Amino acid sequence: MTRIANAPVCEVLDTIGGSEAPAAYRIGVTGPPGGGKSTLINALVKERLKDGIDKTLAVLAIDPSSPVSGGAILGDRIRMDAIANLPGLYLRSLSSRGARNGLCDNVVDLLTLLETHGFDEVILETVGVGQSEIAVHEVVDTLVVIVPPDAGDSVQTMKSGILEMADIVVVTKADQPGARRMASDLSAVLRKRGDRDVPVLQTEAVGKGVAALNQAIDDHRAWLADNHPQALTRDSRRRYHLQALIDREVREALKADTGILRGTLTTSYDRLLAALRAK
Repeated sequence: MTRIANAPVCEVLDTIGGSEAPAAYRIGVTGPPGGGKSTLINALVKERLKDGIDKTLAVLAIDPSSPVSGGAILGDRIRMDAIANLPGLYLRSLSSRGARNGLCDNVVDLLTLLETHGFDEVILETVGVGQSEIAVHEVVDTLVVIVPPDAGDSVQTMKSGILEMADIVVVTKADQPGARRMASDLSAVLRKRGDRDVPVLQTEAVGKGVAALNQAIDDHRAWLADNHPQALTRDSRRRYHLQALIDREVREALKADTGILRGTLTTSYDRLLAALRAK
């Protein structure tokens, strides 16, 4: 995992480019910083693995990049130590590597790598959430958006962005003032998607409400199986992955040869294409 997380595109393709492994079921969890994402994931992981069957689950937690090393600050990994020894579970913190969409530029490589190792499900936690941070919707099957009772202006931002993409909304810290009102307001503004209503649930840090969330995820998975062709999901993921790889190839070429940037725009463009063809 570490090698692929830091590998150039050519090495990534050598490792996973020929994979035909079945897709894992991907659950995205996003929301404002400090909203309780890691606490909720702790409880959700326990719930999804509690049956004791041979299920395997990976958690990829994307942390802000360290301004010194560029690596993950590891806050989420520390907060998840309570579940680190659960059988069938793999935990990994990833640096956002400066990405501004709540993910990291190589997250799809790592999701694919986990699938080659046979994981049944992957939970992907983003750095934070904002109007532009909707990329997570492109790479997961079920998107859970969390909203704390004191979200305030964050909700106004999310209404025109990630909240419209949510498959499930969770109001965390439901034992705090304002939680019930927040859940009611969100239920009123969320529009029906397709032939299903977007459920708005409430959870507490002690685990209350997590069983309902677990069931809502299973219900959404069943709804997708009946209403969303797998080929459409596969094509959408492949498009996103190809675009991510091309973006990195361009960055690698520009970093390797700053001379590409000199001259007219047309000259720079032609040099860039020539550099990409030479790879």
